Amino acid sequence: MTDKKISKERKPGSWQKTAIVLLYSLLGAIAFYTCFPIPHHWRLEFSGIARWIVVVGLLIGGLLGLLDEGLAWVGMPLLTRSALIVAVWVGVTGGLHLDGAMDAADGLAVLDPQRRLQVMADSHTGAFGVMAAVTILLLKTVALADMTSNRWLALMAAAGWGRWGQLVAIARYPYLRPGGKGALHKAAIRSMGEVVPSLLLLLGLSGLQLYLQPAGWVSAIIIGLGGGAIAIATGAWFNHQLGGHTGDTYGATVEWTEVLLLCGLTIIL
Repeated sequence: MTDKKISKERKPGSWQKTAIVLLYSLLGAIAFYTCFPIPHHWRLEFSGIARWIVVVGLLIGGLLGLLDEGLAWVGMPLLTRSALIVAVWVGVTGGLHLDGAMDAADGLAVLDPQRRLQVMADSHTGAFGVMAAVTILLLKTVALADMTSNRWLALMAAAGWGRWGQLVAIARYPYLRPGGKGALHKAAIRSMGEVVPSLLLLLGLSGLQLYLQPAGWVSAIIIGLGGGAIAIATGAWFNHQLGGHTGDTYGATVEWTEVLLLCGLTIIL
C-alpha cells in the first residue's frame, strides 16, 4: 500500500470532522460561561457557543445537585446548605449573569429611555444593581431552603430553563449594542429554530422525572410548561422595556428566570 493511500485512509470522515468541531464549540461554551478549568492548550471555538448554553446550564445544575446531596449526607442543615449552594452557583459562573442583572437593574431604574443603555454600559454598580443582586441571591436561598426533596431537579430545571430563556431572547429580539460582547451570540443564532434542540433537551428532563417518579407526573408537566413560560415571559419583558436586548439583559433573563422558577417550584416540590 502506498503512502498516498495510507494518508487517504487516515483522513477523518465528515462525521468525525463534525464531531470535532462540536467538541471544540462545547469546550468554548464551558470556558465562556463557567469558571471550570480548561487546559490552555486545548482548542476552543467560540462561534455559536450559545447553542450549548442549555447543556452548560444542565451541567451546572447537575453538579450543584451532587454537591447538595453530599452536603446533606454529612449532615449540613438545610438553610446553610442552600446558602452554600447559591454561593457556589455564583462562583461557578464567575457572576457572569448576575453582573448582567445588576447592570440591567441600574439601567432600567433610569426614567429616560434614551439614557438606559448608557447607564448599563457603565462598569460602576449603582444602588439599584446592588438591590437586584441582594434580592436575587436572597430569593434563591430561601426558595431552596423551602424544598426538602428533589432539590437536584430544581437546580437543573432552574439553570437549564434560565439559559433557554437567554437563547430565546438572542434568537427572537434585536440586539441593541453592535459592539457589545453579546453580538457574538446574535451573529450565530439567527432563527427560532435554533432553540428547538435545547427545548427538547429540557422537556427530556421532565421526562426523566416522570420516569423516576411516575406519581409526580403533575409536577413534571408543570416544570416543563412553567419553565418555558417563565423563560419566554422574562425575555419578552426586558424587550418591552428596552426595545431589544443587550448582553446585560441576556444575563438578567437567566437570573430572573432562575429565581422565578425556583420560587414557583416551592409550591410543588
